[in-house]
Amino acid sequence: MLRLPRLRILLDYRPALRERTGVGEYVHQLAAALVRRLSPDDGLTLLSSSWRDRLGPDAVPGASVVDLRVPVRVLNTAWHRLGAPAVERFAGEADIAHSPSPLLMPSARAAQVVTIHDLDFLDHPERTRAEIRRDYPALAPRHVPRADHVIAVSAHTAGEVERRFGVPRERITVCSPGAPAWAPRPHGAPPRGPILFMGTLEPRKNVGLLIDAYARLRSQLPAAPMLLLAGRAAEGSEGWLRRIAEPPLRDHIQHIGYVAAHDRYDSYCRASMVVLPSHTEGFGLPALEAMTAGVPVVVTRAGALPEVVGDAGFVVEPDDVDGLSAAIRAILTDPIRAAGAVERGIRRARQYSWDASAAVLLDAYREAIVRRRSKAR
Repeated sequence: MLRLPRLRILLDYRPALRERTGVGEYVHQLAAALVRRLSPDDGLTLLSSSWRDRLGPDAVPGASVVDLRVPVRVLNTAWHRLGAPAVERFAGEADIAHSPSPLLMPSARAAQVVTIHDLDFLDHPERTRAEIRRDYPALAPRHVPRADHVIAVSAHTAGEVERRFGVPRERITVCSPGAPAWAPRPHGAPPRGPILFMGTLEPRKNVGLLIDAYARLRSQLPAAPMLLLAGRAAEGSEGWLRRIAEPPLRDHIQHIGYVAAHDRYDSYCRASMVVLPSHTEGFGLPALEAMTAGVPVVVTRAGALPEVVGDAGFVVEPDDVDGLSAAIRAILTDPIRAAGAVERGIRRARQYSWDASAAVLLDAYREAIVRRRSKAR
């Protein structure tokens, strides 16, 4: 493995600049884990760009910060469409230029690394936000094969990258999210804890299926606890929000909005379960967080979710209203099954570590540098 006298990493930190949803949490926690593993001679620089939002110098203690007052849309257009300016112009010389998306961060000499969370934008661009619809389907098939190395967040995503983009498997590294440093909740599930959905309210998350299943559950189990939808309401969520604001669901489903990172553990601890009914997931970080906290999970057989939860989760099909309703009811009414899921989930979560993922990422960086240098000869 290549050893450098100094490893200089530039990481695009913009997904973590404001609300740290799945991608933002991934970027932030990996940055923090990288700092813990880097030698004193190495360096990690976080790059941010925004007209109004500033990246504080202590966002990740131990990392340097380059905070550009350039509108995100302007920089993205230049980088993704024109391939310029090189990131070194803003941040100085580097060995690695790591983009948290499938689109390259232009560089003069640094090895280029991209991260792919999922490829739903190829098959269902209508489920994504406007910028992704505009850029990812058109540009990712050109950008991804040009990367010196590709990071995938799950084995499922790695297989899709190889199949859809023709990237050789040896240029793809699976670098999964890690479990948070939480202890399992000490007293088990609260008797009337709410059913919790954690994630952005967007079409890919299939929240409509959960609302349908919950309505069916209430017809069979009128004393069912409240359903909480925790996440920012994105484009495409308007119909769901109208539906839960009207009878008969108005007093039983609540949209509580984005939950900050420092409040998520308490939200999980109060819940009877976490339900992720997604059409697809590249990983499904809320499932891992819930298992870490000792909360049973219900997921759909979609993307990487079965890979993440293993035998710990209740798994149903992404169009099966009856199956989802039955799985939720089983957790509420069968404490033995619920307790077994909790025990298996805690064991499962221990397999995931941010520090281990950072070690894997550093090896991938070195492979990217070798490839970049071989291309330059």
